[in-house]
Amino acid sequence: MKNMTQVAGGKDDFQLVHYLTLKGSQFEIGRALAEEARRLGWAPTPGDPVVNRARRTWFERHWPQHHARMDGAAATLGLDPEQDALALDGLNYVPEGSGCSALWIPPSAAPDGHGRVGRNYDFFPLTTSEIMGQEPKPNELPMAARPYVITTVPDEGLSSTVITMSDLDGCMDGINSAGLAVMLLIADFSAAAPPEHVSPQVGLGSVQLPRFLVDTCENVAQAKQALLGAKQYDHGLLLHYLVADANGEAFVWERGKDGSEHIIDLGDGPLCVTNHPLHRHPDPMNLPEDDEHSFRTFERLRTLHERSKGATMSPQDLRDALRSVRPKEDPAVPFRTLWTTVFDTTDRTLSTSFYLGDGPRYTEELVFHGYER
Repeated sequence: MKNMTQVAGGKDDFQLVHYLTLKGSQFEIGRALAEEARRLGWAPTPGDPVVNRARRTWFERHWPQHHARMDGAAATLGLDPEQDALALDGLNYVPEGSGCSALWIPPSAAPDGHGRVGRNYDFFPLTTSEIMGQEPKPNELPMAARPYVITTVPDEGLSSTVITMSDLDGCMDGINSAGLAVMLLIADFSAAAPPEHVSPQVGLGSVQLPRFLVDTCENVAQAKQALLGAKQYDHGLLLHYLVADANGEAFVWERGKDGSEHIIDLGDGPLCVTNHPLHRHPDPMNLPEDDEHSFRTFERLRTLHERSKGATMSPQDLRDALRSVRPKEDPAVPFRTLWTTVFDTTDRTLSTSFYLGDGPRYTEELVFHGYER
């Protein structure tokens, strides 16, 4: 079953947000996603047959939900799912320059005992052509102007709700029916640059990784094992991920430039993340000064840390902390907070306010559930 509604914004606003609910087998969900993507102009991309064959094998072994959805996409396109010439999922990478700030508040620091994590999704309000240094095409919309909120309720396995900016099979923010929440952020803003090659590789692409976790994991312990056992690629643009669960645990997953893997786990305390590698700068009280290339990453983390250390934080306190680190509305600042999400891992919900235009204008908070109601 497929149901789609418009839940925020309109033709005169910066963002127009659709909410898509899909129920059935993973094959049927994949078929419906491909139909919607095709309506938006998507087409499968040619690739190295050897790589495509290895990708399908990897998904079949490690992420069978995605493998079944790719079979559904093949059915939509009238293709043999075993063909190796075309990649049947999206190109999953994040263009240069997205920022973001996130803050996890454990149950012990919340007045009602609910674990919560909030995040600002900061991104260019520009077209893909402009982000890549080119002139915009006629009628080209900004890259983040048409986000989707997608709830999937498979016949078997975990239900989930995700927010995606431009890939219907990707995920920027997500929470599942077990209360596992995942979000992505740029890991090293100062070194961010457009990827040179964006062909799909074997394993998990950058915006596939959060989707993989909400599909396959129920808690932080499972997520750590899944990530340590997974093959990943990022086209040279490093991301890191904040993962939290309904048991009150959280960690940040990131990799170094040398491919080393790092789990940052601060135990029963707040966990702040912005846009620098935490494994290189683990002490929030001993951070470098920002420069013109760092997008205030150290200042934002210090602010979130100061607001949360030793404090009991209500949901409104969390929202106020995130609001304090939004980029300023200034023509010289080419970013906006395009949405702010607060995840409640106890209630299995995500509450999101979307950017409609300068002013600033944001929607009222829209509450979505990671499970079927």
